[in-house]
Amino acid sequence: MGNCEGIDPVVFAEKFHKAVRIAHLDPYRAATHNKGIFNGIDAVVLATGNDFRAIEACGHTYAARDGHYRSLSDCSLDNGIFRFWLDIPLSVGTVGGLTKLHPLARRSLELLGNPRAPELMCVIAAAGLAQNFAALRSLITTGIQKGHMKMHLMNILNHLGAEHEACAKAVDYFSDKAVSFTAVRAFLEK
Repeated sequence: MGNCEGIDPVVFAEKFHKAVRIAHLDPYRAATHNKGIFNGIDAVVLATGNDFRAIEACGHTYAARDGHYRSLSDCSLDNGIFRFWLDIPLSVGTVGGLTKLHPLARRSLELLGNPRAPELMCVIAAAGLAQNFAALRSLITTGIQKGHMKMHLMNILNHLGAEHEACAKAVDYFSDKAVSFTAVRAFLEK
């Protein structure tokens, strides 16, 4: 693992492991944790014409399978080996229904190489795990709020059609200031 935000890789792995452990102990943290996982999962499920409500219902039920609501992802740090994984029940289709009728679902499956259901389940789980990894990385380095504000700034800059050089200057300028549509527009007009 490379150096993330100037943090030693061992320290990064330890902080990451601790953040996942908290999501296993605190149901409120687990809810936020799993919401992020479903942000990734739902995108692929919807794009491929599958039922995201059924996937979420099964996932949340699975997260509470022992009577306590817990994180769907897990992490281990044993003898310097970092492992991060996701356990989630998935049932999706790649033949029939919307997967063949809806042109966007059909095209999404084509883009994925027309996977069979087991391969699509792996893609879906990987999207959820990647989303969770990114959120946890932000949480233990710069903080979620800072990451969200940078994303918000980039969305505004894209909406306003800012050039690359102006974007770089705006990111620097707003590093310690509140981001709003009005403030970004005023900055670009200078």
